[in-house]
Amino acid sequence: MSEQIRRVLLDTSVVIAPPPDDPAAVADAVSVSAITVAELHYGLGTAADPVEQHRRRERLRLVTDTYDVLPFDVEAAETYGLLANLVRGAGSDPRPRRLDLLIAATAVRHGVPLATRNAADFRHLDRVLSVVPVG
Repeated sequence: MSEQIRRVLLDTSVVIAPPPDDPAAVADAVSVSAITVAELHYGLGTAADPVEQHRRRERLRLVTDTYDVLPFDVEAAETYGLLANLVRGAGSDPRPRRLDLLIAATAVRHGVPLATRNAADFRHLDRVLSVVPVG
């Protein structure tokens, strides 16, 4: 990346598997969506191993202590409808990607780019969403 971005929203993919560089290296200010926090809470219960549960709980605590958590509000809900319709209009079913679209809607609503390991998942949204691919 040639130019430093002022603020970015981390997709869950970046939170779960951070790039070798500090995620903060992609922007001056880093945030996560309340939807990502919800996904991390869900992930706590999916680990059968208590050690893995503990590791995930620590990661969740670190995320919420370190990053600003952006809310999903009425404006984000309206934006979600737009994004889901863009995906549908491109011939894809938005239902399997609901959580990704909720996170993307949070980014659009708050006017920040979305840093993700899965940039191709957001290709139909480039008219309204700025995506920062992360290694």
